[in-house]
Amino acid sequence: MKSPAVVNFAAAPHSVELREFNRPEPGPEDVILAVEAVGVCGSDLHQWTSMHSWKVNYPVVLGHEFGGRIAAVGSAVRGWKEGDRVVSETAAVIDPDSPLSRAGLYNLDPTRKGFGYGVDGAMTRFVRVPSRCLHRVPDNLPMEQAALTEPCCVAFNAVLNNSRIRPGDRVIVLGPGPIGILCAAMARLAGAQVALVGLERDRSRLEAGKAYGCEVIVGDATAWAQARDGLGVDGVIDAAGASAALKTALELVRPAGWISKVGWGPQPLNFSLDPLVQKNITLQGSFSHNWPVWERVLALLSSGQLDVRPILGGIWALEAWHEAFEKMHSGQIVKAVLKPV
Repeated sequence: MKSPAVVNFAAAPHSVELREFNRPEPGPEDVILAVEAVGVCGSDLHQWTSMHSWKVNYPVVLGHEFGGRIAAVGSAVRGWKEGDRVVSETAAVIDPDSPLSRAGLYNLDPTRKGFGYGVDGAMTRFVRVPSRCLHRVPDNLPMEQAALTEPCCVAFNAVLNNSRIRPGDRVIVLGPGPIGILCAAMARLAGAQVALVGLERDRSRLEAGKAYGCEVIVGDATAWAQARDGLGVDGVIDAAGASAALKTALELVRPAGWISKVGWGPQPLNFSLDPLVQKNITLQGSFSHNWPVWERVLALLSSGQLDVRPILGGIWALEAWHEAFEKMHSGQIVKAVLKPV
């Protein structure tokens, strides 16, 4: 059985097209998921434009933010059945014997391979998923919202696990992409006063930050950072896709403050890190997520404490993937979701 798939077939820019793709067969510990919704991630756009900094296993079906119903179950799978509504984590291949995996930090396993770059992803009708990656979707959560669990988990990990955020903190988020906006939402849930900062071209995306109770700033955020006592903000979340944003973060944060860096940027820094030392700043990287993060985020989504609708810019058929990519890439919308059926 064949179905269309959005395939990144080479390293050259714009080497993405719709191709016919065979329905996979499950291994003993896998399920086959009938995809009902798949989010378009910034990393999908980076592979499309060839601006990524990670190894890609070409050709590969894109898509790692997805949910659907189980269509088939492997012979050794327990606890799951056909028809179950689920979302999937992104760590498609891990070494179960790695010390990191044994500690529950399989997201940091250096041999890890994810959907959409290491193995075939979910921008198609059916995708093979290890059953260990699955999480149940509550009945009250629409699948187009559940499919955005993954970027919410990235934000949760960056803000609530990998920062020192406390209620009453003043926090700046650099970069109003999907991850930046969701980081701002998480910081607001934690009780912080938050400013979301972007450039002139980001004005339409910055508007989504207002739905989460954030101040929005175009350009220089120095005045907001110094408004309380002139020393800077308690913390900065760097969700921008440029290395130079770290320099801005170092300037805006107060002495003994913290920076949580979740944004990717392959460019060299080309500036001194002396302020990191002089101001006694804690700089923390944040990558991906693991099982307990997913369970907490799904609880937030199903309870209504976290609402992803402000970032959802539209739903497109799989065949209209190019329009959805263009809308996100141009900044007209924050987040696109594709529906394979």
